[in-house]
Amino acid sequence: MIELEEQLLNDPEILDPHIRAHADVNEYEGIGCVEAPRGTLFHHYRVDKHGLMQWANMIVATGNNSLAINKSVLQVAQHYMQGSEITEAMMNRVESVIRAYDPCLSCSTHALGQMPLDITLMDCRGNVLSRVIRD
Repeated sequence: MIELEEQLLNDPEILDPHIRAHADVNEYEGIGCVEAPRGTLFHHYRVDKHGLMQWANMIVATGNNSLAINKSVLQVAQHYMQGSEITEAMMNRVESVIRAYDPCLSCSTHALGQMPLDITLMDCRGNVLSRVIRD
């Protein structure tokens, strides 16, 4: 095997300019958009004259879906909340509705099959009526 590698490394055709391409910076800034199973990914990059990354900004699908996720959680709360008690059934439904949007791993930790939740119920004045935290 090493003999074959040596033979390939010494083959002049491998370094032929018609085989090997050298890329240079042709634009210092680029913006792109990719549709993925989770949703749309927007990305924006800037590089220096050597092609080294200087700045990057990405909006992942979870960020795009944030409003819809919040509306879905509100619908679950409106349907399952009675009084000021936060039930396990409601927490399970909230977890299910969030997972339906397939959030990225940094937004949805799947450790030990659970997603950490912190649900706080407040009245219209901002007073905490009930709070349940599940790790």
